[in-house]
Amino acid sequence: MTKLITIGELSRILNLVNRVSKKPSTHILRYWEKEFKQINPRIINKRRYYSSDQVEIIKMIKFLSKDKGMTIYGVKSLLNLKINKLDDYDSHSLKAEYYKLRFKEKSKNLLKKIKSIKSYGKKNTSKS
Repeated sequence: MTKLITIGELSRILNLVNRVSKKPSTHILRYWEKEFKQINPRIINKRRYYSSDQVEIIKMIKFLSKDKGMTIYGVKSLLNLKINKLDDYDSHSLKAEYYKLRFKEKSKNLLKKIKSIKSYGKKNTSKS
């Protein structure tokens, strides 16, 4: 069974949060849902839930639109034509850059977990 993420959780993961009120900016995700046919969340009891595949697509959309400054039309064209699949071997491609960024994020998270495990072990050994 795959874990489903709510729209609020996804907004926080993507750092789509109102700077003043600190509330998730879910309207951006709802707008992208209307614009991109690739985004199709499950709606259960009038709440949106996203699968891990959907989250990856949305992260790609955010990367291209917010981080790279592409227009909605440009991102749509790229996703609809599946241009990223054509440039798999180009190390300067948008897809390669996106995956490098994702790899760095996952590496940082793993290092944090390793450090917390090491520090937890140190606390336990000092008590004995």
